[in-house]
Parts: sequence; structure tokens; C-alpha cells
Amino acid sequence: MNTGSNEPGEAFVAADDSVPEGTADDQQGQGLGSRAPEFVKARRMLHLSWQVGIFVIGLAVVGAGIVMLPLPGPGWVVIFGGMAIWATEFVWAQLVLRWTKRKVTEAAQRALDPRVRRRNIILTSVGLVIIGALVGFYLWKFGLTMPWKIKDQ
Repeated sequence: MNTGSNEPGEAFVAADDSVPEGTADDQQGQGLGSRAPEFVKARRMLHLSWQVGIFVIGLAVVGAGIVMLPLPGPGWVVIFGGMAIWATEFVWAQLVLRWTKRKVTEAAQRALDPRVRRRNIILTSVGLVIIGALVGFYLWKFGLTMPWKIKDQ
């Protein structure tokens, strides 16, 4: 949840219900809620139809992304694209996207930490040495011959 502050545990409350400068709402140019054109928002049935259409389109895109997860294709990118479509109309999707963006940014910052990078490099090197030792043992024991006899089948 966005508290209007960049500091954890700190919330900003304006006395006149205005949005303070420099918050996420101000940076994106528009606060939470529908981004439908004003003539659509002015008519209740048209706005409801607009929301249903956005939901169906977003659901189709998210569904295609879920199908792409086990199949070849950019599944996660498509899922987040569907979430972005939903975020044009629904506050819950906007909050999910903000939370996801914040978590991805935090993970990227942690991954760039020199100590974490050093640990990851060491673990990768140890894993490669173990795999190399296992492959070397296999080649020493069996050579390049497969352990099953293909010719007899």
C-alpha cells in the first residue's frame, strides 16, 4: 500500500485531502481509479459496460499468459500486461502492480549488493565444480558410451 512516503512506516496525511507533490499519484499523473474518458464516466451504464469490457480483455490477456507459462512464450510479461490493462479501470489491480513493482525493485537492489553478488558467484562456482566432478567421474567410469545398449533394442 502506498502511504505517500518513501520511508517505511511513515504515512503522510494532508489536512485538506490534497495529494502532496512527489507522491506516486503525482508522479504517474493521475491517482487511483478509472482512467476511462469523462463522457464514459458520466453515464453509469456506459461506464459499467466499459469496465466489463476492460475486465474481459484483461482476463483474456492474463489467461493467454497463464497458458504461456508452461509453453514457449513470455508468460509473465503477458500476465503483467493483462494486469496493466485491468489497472486502467480497477484500483485493486493498480495496487497489485505498485506492490509488484516495489518488490521487483527491492529484489534488484538486493541482487546488486556486492556481498550478495559475491555469495551467488561462489555458490555458482561450487555448483559447477560439483557438476564437473560428477561428469568427470561418469566419463572415467563409463567413457562416452551410454549406460544402456541402444543396439539391442
